[in-house]
Amino acid sequence: MLSVALCTVRTRWVTFVGSFVALSLGVALLAVMGLALASSLDAPGRGPERFATAPVVVRASGTLRVPTPAGDRLHKLAHPRALPAGTVARLRELGTVVEDRTFAVRVADGPADLVGHPWSTAAFAPYGITAGRAPTAADEVVVSGDRVEPGARVRTDRGTVRVVGTVADRGFENAVFYTDARAAELSTVCVQVAVRANPAAVREAVRDTTQSDADSTHAGIGTGTGTGTEIDPAPAPDPGSDVQVLTGDARRFADPDPDRDSEAVTAMNAMFGTAGGVTAFVSAFVVASTFAFSVARRRREFGLLSIAGATPGQLRRTVLAEALVVGVLAATAGCLLGRCGAPLLADLVVDGGLAPGWFTIGDHVWPYLIAFWTGLFVALCGAVAASWRAGRTGPAQALREASVDGGPMTPGRLLSGTALLLTAAVTLCLALAGDPGELLHRKSYVSRPMLLITAVALLAPVVVRPLVRLLAWLPARLPGAVGMVAGENAVAGLRRTAAVAAPVLVTVALTGSLLGATATLHRARAAEARERTSAAFVVTPADESGFDPATLAALREVPGAEVSVTYSSAVYVLEDGVAVVESTARAAEPGPLAATARLPLAAGKVSDLDDGSIIVNEEWQRHSVGQHVRVWLGDGTKRTLRIAAVMTTGTGGNGVYVTPRNAPGARADRVDVALTDSADTDVTTAATTVAAVAAGLREAVRGSGGQVRTAADWVRATHPETDRTTRLGLLLVLGIALLCTGLSVANTMVMAASDRARDLAVLRLAGATRRQVLRLVGAEALLVVAVGALLGLAVTGLNLAGMWGALALLSGRTTIELPWAAIGATVAACTALAVLSAVAPAGFALRRRAVELSGVRE
Repeated sequence: MLSVALCTVRTRWVTFVGSFVALSLGVALLAVMGLALASSLDAPGRGPERFATAPVVVRASGTLRVPTPAGDRLHKLAHPRALPAGTVARLRELGTVVEDRTFAVRVADGPADLVGHPWSTAAFAPYGITAGRAPTAADEVVVSGDRVEPGARVRTDRGTVRVVGTVADRGFENAVFYTDARAAELSTVCVQVAVRANPAAVREAVRDTTQSDADSTHAGIGTGTGTGTEIDPAPAPDPGSDVQVLTGDARRFADPDPDRDSEAVTAMNAMFGTAGGVTAFVSAFVVASTFAFSVARRRREFGLLSIAGATPGQLRRTVLAEALVVGVLAATAGCLLGRCGAPLLADLVVDGGLAPGWFTIGDHVWPYLIAFWTGLFVALCGAVAASWRAGRTGPAQALREASVDGGPMTPGRLLSGTALLLTAAVTLCLALAGDPGELLHRKSYVSRPMLLITAVALLAPVVVRPLVRLLAWLPARLPGAVGMVAGENAVAGLRRTAAVAAPVLVTVALTGSLLGATATLHRARAAEARERTSAAFVVTPADESGFDPATLAALREVPGAEVSVTYSSAVYVLEDGVAVVESTARAAEPGPLAATARLPLAAGKVSDLDDGSIIVNEEWQRHSVGQHVRVWLGDGTKRTLRIAAVMTTGTGGNGVYVTPRNAPGARADRVDVALTDSADTDVTTAATTVAAVAAGLREAVRGSGGQVRTAADWVRATHPETDRTTRLGLLLVLGIALLCTGLSVANTMVMAASDRARDLAVLRLAGATRRQVLRLVGAEALLVVAVGALLGLAVTGLNLAGMWGALALLSGRTTIELPWAAIGATVAACTALAVLSAVAPAGFALRRRAVELSGVRE
């Protein structure tokens, strides 16, 4: 059989071009995604940057360690504690101690990530003076890079300073160096110091200072991890809190954001994992559909072989052998193509900001193996399904069915499609009844459309015929026969229609489902934010450093304003005895909070919040009012708090609320402002009062660069339709899917056109002009794309209906957001490809005389 298959492939290579192209492209995309995923698994080694020449760095631990029966659980703290003063004093006995401080500096038209440091720390990078001198006065600074020359005066949020020197740009930060004394005034918290002393002596000194208070603390020496302090009555951290001693490569943990590489790896793994899953599904779907259509085109050949004495088993083995040959060749070509395409993808995601600058494609073997064998397996599966049907067909019946598809829906296909459709419905109902929030997770709204797409594609022959009749009803009644003939051709060739509509269905369904789900979810979250904010204004700082005490005092002095200052923090809880779960925390005083916010409470009252309690949400394992929960605060302090109130789940991520005393180290990053009763009782002067309050707020934050918005403007600014990273990631996934399905549409149309030479000749002999025939071919392509688009919209509607049901159960009223612009662009691209791929081959074939064309061999 293999020799026969090789001869068939060599002789009828044109027949297999479509299958070869579809499979090689699918394997190439799988290889590219696999290589990208493999290359994102590990970040490159990164050495210390700011303290590359420091002998030892002693740092307050930023890691929470919670002992559990399954081992210690580690979690990064939101607010690392200050280095204990006793530890610093003991270290000064060993050698020179340089205190490090980092704080944001804001300059008009300057870098957004500008940070300030003490000048003494510059020597550890090392930074060297390139021009000017070191700072000696409080208003003198040295800046990195060549943006400013010595002698210039610069106005900052920390006051006007004079640049007296510059240092070379090291590439990892934009720094401003103050004198040590001035830096201590601007940032009173010191979390780490550089020590010029023997590392062993430093470890011994740290061990001695922490053991002196062993009743309340436990230090992690060397590794830099330890438990939080056991202090229930008071939330302030004990001076003997955990300390890290960093030497060698471990000094990189003293750099800003030392986990940025691992976080980038996690984000890339999620992105490429999602893209790889969608690519695998689309590629398998398209390849199987193309192979099945390719085999179905040869039914006349199978009929002739059956008349010649070939058994059904021989036919099936021949088709499988041909698929094996084509599959091996196409998979090999796809792997080579993927090797060339992977670096292009890496450059694309780096340029788009989806991956860090160090991301490149490495040398990995397993992605090629997976792509090769997956492509070969899909090719054989696609050939098996069609070959079994061809093998079961008798010779006369096969010849009769060669031109007209009488019954494309087999019992197996009907059973499989029905089973998948029921599975999608049952799992949706179970999720709505059990955990509606599960439907709002990315893994759910990315994977669920694939199940429905497969089910609808399998059941498509059932609905394609009535759908074509419906779409062709109006064109068939227009003058001329183009509309009527196009509809009848699409109905007569149901396999061809379904094969072309399938990739359109996939593309439209994925575009509508993924972009629609994110848009619907973001709209629901924005609606929640609007409903929960009763403030008239929301004031936000210029950067992540938050508001300084002077600005907060000025805001509280604005006449007619009820000010609620909230702090961003975190709370950690141990669930099921083994998992440390982090919850976003907002800290606020209960009185002002109640005046400026409408929390979605299921039980309890906001006014019951105090320093010994917490407001949780229903996602917590323990969420009954009056219960006590043991938590760790943002700096690792352990506390037992009473549940004062419980919020509903909503769209998720509601977090918790505590008082500012239970958010040590947190920064004030938002101020909600409501109008006092005396400010809005007189309706005639309400507008004037609101304007006066707004002006007072803007004046209060003028020096710090804060921004005053109305509540509606704040919601629009902080809850966009989709954030840039998520949108770019989804566009990457959809772009890959569109590439695969678009080429599949073009490929299938070209394959179908090669079989219709005689049909076109008959039309020409019947009196149709060349232009009429081309219009007919184009109209039929439009009709088929419309069928696929409607099926894709149906899948999109079903998917978003499930999300709508989950949102209705969790947060009340919501609306479905359909990305009409993206869907329209997708349909337009599919239409252009389909029409061009149908008309171009037909136009080429019609260049020959009709009599010659009618005698073309199949």
